[in-house]
Amino acid sequence: MARERDQDACPGALQVHQAADGALVRVRLPGGMLHAGQLEALAHAAAGFGSATLELTSRGSVQLRGISDTEAVAAAVADAGLLPSPTHERVRNIVSSPLSGRVGGVVDVRAWVAELDAAVCADPALAALPGRFWFSLDDGRGDVSGLRADVGIHAVDEQTVALLLSGTDTGVRLDAGEAVSTLTSMARAFVEIRGTDWRISELADASALLRGLTVSAEPGRTWPAPTKGPVGWFAQRDGRIALGSGVPLGVLPSRTAEYLAAIDAPLVITPWRSVLVCDLAEEVADVSLRVLAPQGLVFDENSPWLDVSSCVGSPGCERSVADVRRDAADAVFTGGPGGEHRHYVGCERACGSPLVGEVLVATGDGYRRRDGHA
Repeated sequence: MARERDQDACPGALQVHQAADGALVRVRLPGGMLHAGQLEALAHAAAGFGSATLELTSRGSVQLRGISDTEAVAAAVADAGLLPSPTHERVRNIVSSPLSGRVGGVVDVRAWVAELDAAVCADPALAALPGRFWFSLDDGRGDVSGLRADVGIHAVDEQTVALLLSGTDTGVRLDAGEAVSTLTSMARAFVEIRGTDWRISELADASALLRGLTVSAEPGRTWPAPTKGPVGWFAQRDGRIALGSGVPLGVLPSRTAEYLAAIDAPLVITPWRSVLVCDLAEEVADVSLRVLAPQGLVFDENSPWLDVSSCVGSPGCERSVADVRRDAADAVFTGGPGGEHRHYVGCERACGSPLVGEVLVATGDGYRRRDGHA
């Protein structure tokens, strides 16, 4: 559908969005990574100043809704170390393979996440990136490459990465040490030529971004878009355990977030609205699973909760004509979405829609498929 504005109003921790249910704050988490104290701080901020829930986004970020004191929440975010650059806070959009360095993958991309984040924040020109522009770092397993970020890399081997534009292999091969500098230079080039475009996919000719780079492999490869993140019990290569938990409809109660933080282990918010608790001794993982499962977190990779998602809907969004979260939950309780991923939305904007699956748009009298069928 046609864009309603040229200026990007994507929210952050400082530039908030006034939703129907109050101020909305979005906290970027490069690579989805945070430590227990940071999650606890977000949980306390949500409980003390908002709706007492944390919303997990499809880019591995966290949103707090219904905020009554935006300055207090901004201070809490900064005190937790989640606001390293006030000028760049909306452009730290970096997704990476969530299990990288622990389970599978060709190379560990976690250090690249930190390096790229620091490089973005250090470049004054990149403060002008739209809040929707994002980077992806795939460790070779093909999970986040399928999300079609604006610019990304896909590990070919331990020393070589493929350069991606909008999720498509450009045929450019880079030494791993050149990855971060190349991604930031492409982002700067986008700032220079974008006009009012928000995403690389909107450019009339994106080839200008590849000027000066050598194509040495067959271009055009893409990767399928996953609809589920890693859920369940994962044996790490170091002998420890990672627990992957689905969060129904991406809504994490602040009390449940406090339980997750109490484990005192590294955490990863995935782009599939799930949470990884990592580096656990087996006995700690066992106790954690027994405590967390009754809180409503999902550890069964076949759960119907993993096949359904939604926008916020009513009453949080004034445009929505239905309480889509309630309707999506009802669909699960009455038998599940039937295998194909379904995303329920309250209006034609279809916020948060995944790249694959069925999008159901509320009409005020039921739902219709986004392609026009009832």
